[in-house]
Amino acid sequence: MKQAISNNARTLALFAIGCTALVSGVHWLTKDTIKNQEELQLLKTLHQVIDQNRFNNNLTQDCKFITDSQLLGSNEQQTAYIARLDEQATTVAITSVAPDGYNGKIKLLVALNVDGSLSGVRVINHQETPGLGDKIEIRKSDWIEDFVGKTVSEDNESRWAVKKDGGMFDQFTGATITPRAVVKAVKNTSLFFEKNQDTLLTNSGSCRGNNDGA
Repeated sequence: MKQAISNNARTLALFAIGCTALVSGVHWLTKDTIKNQEELQLLKTLHQVIDQNRFNNNLTQDCKFITDSQLLGSNEQQTAYIARLDEQATTVAITSVAPDGYNGKIKLLVALNVDGSLSGVRVINHQETPGLGDKIEIRKSDWIEDFVGKTVSEDNESRWAVKKDGGMFDQFTGATITPRAVVKAVKNTSLFFEKNQDTLLTNSGSCRGNNDGA
């Protein structure tokens, strides 16, 4: 009996070791592919929010890490990607978080031109309700495109809200919390850019191999 138990334990141990080795091997074989796919997806999203005529540098390499728990919505490190045309900065795409979505955090990529106008906004990740809050996705509706060309200023800061709150942005039928959270996050990201523009545009940087952003 003891011998049978011992044999079974040995078999299970060998099986566990084999499974661990298999998982490790698959991870080792696929990690470069996964990394390349993530970089391609990031580049695709950056191209959606930054006009390709406004840069000729490698966006995924010309970037820097930033933090501002108040304006960027999280204590976690965010990333700013700098678009340059002939080494002259034109646009900065910043990852940020809307912490107060209906079902949790909404991760964003917010691109701003050097004049402070919004070049584009995309939702990177969210858990909002399908059919309601998920209209913040570009594949679900064009609502997110309403930010393009807008700026945050002293004259219009109070208008950076959904129409239900006296603002200029549409809310969704049956889902006001989600667009309210996104509008607030885009506004705060714009304020962060205004506050830190000189530092973002002056100092070159690289976060290659350490990308915690989009």
